[in-house]
Amino acid sequence: MRDYEEVSAFLGEWGRFQRLVFFLLSASIVPNGFNGMSAVFLAGTPAHRCAVPRGANLSGEWLNASIPLELRGGRAEPSRCRRYRLAALANFSALGLRPGSDVELGELEQEPCLDGWEYSRDVYRSTIVTEWNLVCEDDWKVPLTTSLFFVGVLIGSFISGQLSDRFGRKSILFSTMAVQTGFSFLQIFSTSWEMFTVLFLIVGMGQISNYVVAFILGTEILGKSVRIIFSTLGVCIFFAIGYMLLPLFAYFIRDWRMLLLALTVPGLFCVPLWWIIPESPRWLMSQGRYKEAEAIIRKAAKINGITAPAVIFDTAEMQDSKPQQQQKAILLDLFRTRNIATITIMSLLLWFFTSVGYFGLSLNTPNLHGNVYINCFLLAVVEVPSYVIAWLLLRFLPRRYSIAGTLFLGGGVVLFIQLVPTDYSALSVGLVMLGKFGITSAFSMLYVYNVELYPTLVRNMAVGATSTASRLGSIIAPYFVYLGAYDRILPYILMGSLTVLIGILTLFLPESYGNSLPESFEQMLKVKCFRNGQQTTGARNSKKSPKILVTPM
Repeated sequence: MRDYEEVSAFLGEWGRFQRLVFFLLSASIVPNGFNGMSAVFLAGTPAHRCAVPRGANLSGEWLNASIPLELRGGRAEPSRCRRYRLAALANFSALGLRPGSDVELGELEQEPCLDGWEYSRDVYRSTIVTEWNLVCEDDWKVPLTTSLFFVGVLIGSFISGQLSDRFGRKSILFSTMAVQTGFSFLQIFSTSWEMFTVLFLIVGMGQISNYVVAFILGTEILGKSVRIIFSTLGVCIFFAIGYMLLPLFAYFIRDWRMLLLALTVPGLFCVPLWWIIPESPRWLMSQGRYKEAEAIIRKAAKINGITAPAVIFDTAEMQDSKPQQQQKAILLDLFRTRNIATITIMSLLLWFFTSVGYFGLSLNTPNLHGNVYINCFLLAVVEVPSYVIAWLLLRFLPRRYSIAGTLFLGGGVVLFIQLVPTDYSALSVGLVMLGKFGITSAFSMLYVYNVELYPTLVRNMAVGATSTASRLGSIIAPYFVYLGAYDRILPYILMGSLTVLIGILTLFLPESYGNSLPESFEQMLKVKCFRNGQQTTGARNSKKSPKILVTPM
């Protein structure tokens, strides 16, 4: 039985059909960049202090002295969660006593913010934090909001892989787009933090699902020379474009409800793509639906201006392949043999720790020195060169060394931040950018690497499962940011150490460079683990005849 690449070879690599699929699928990822990091601004915490009611009968001096000072970042700043007991201050004010000279402030009794908080509007006009007072005793709800979004992402990662393997790439792609856009719109009308968070979880389910399925659909339709460009420069750069637009929208729209509306509208432009983007012929072939696959291939030939062969699938070929097409994959197939199980477990760990580093640095934007909008924009911009470097590494170098090297760079630089004096804040921000550059490069290469390791029957499931591990990392990433409120350096030490360790583990994975995508478990089994200093079969073949080359666009 011939595989899809052999059947569709007459179409060429970069015809009008391939360009259409490439750019439309990439463009469908732009809203993911909005939603993926929107919590940076939707859940931003502005400077705040206890509110003092107008009827407190305090003089101007006592009003200014009503908030105690506390050390924060080595400086004395007004407390965010405590104030001096107003009844006592009112008595001192009525007696004409002065704070500091007549009354020792350090000895006064304190109380919590019984009348709410005053929020600075220098950075945000309103966020969910100011809407529902998610500060002080309720500040734990802020990282939980982001974590529950990634819980939805985790559920979506797991479900989307199995659903698209069973029901097809296209139908699940557009269903999850609808979930992401529709529930983002419903969030605008949230009346409580609980309602917002539940809807945010569902948005997360749709957000990752359509990303993963669009990625798989593109890699299965496009040829070998374009596949790597699509996986790194295509999908990832369009995600970065959405990410870059986020701080621009947030800068001009500082009310969280209006910002959410502005970020939801672009999803509607994906609706017409249903009539343009095709189903994956490779998936149709794996399901024995040859007539539908042939129709798509012939339509692609027509779009490319190429005459299709009179016979694409002959009857004997379809009959011979019927037993294979009846196979149904389950999650346990990722652990079918010792070799496959080893690859799967190591891949799960790699995705988990890389995700902790990527999302930890991204969500830590508000804690960096300087303007939050500029910092977020720079963290998004730095992803573009990281994707270009990832593409070049995938084109010329083995996968394992490329991924491990970028992880060592990202993790090592982040670890170095602890040695930078607090006065050199610009240097610290620069190191964060460089660390984000390395980790992002590695993250973008993981998708390509994973696709090349698994056969068609479970490829989407494998990407979904490893992406699930990635989301477990993203779920705990907000709490790394939360730790920064107590110790500025601790998050960087943890993220840097974990990133370096997983870079070492990457060196023990099998090498897929130079191999065609496996179509069956038998072909996957030919890729052996790196053991006893000997290279894998795939790596030896790649030295003789590198089959995956990327041509300039």
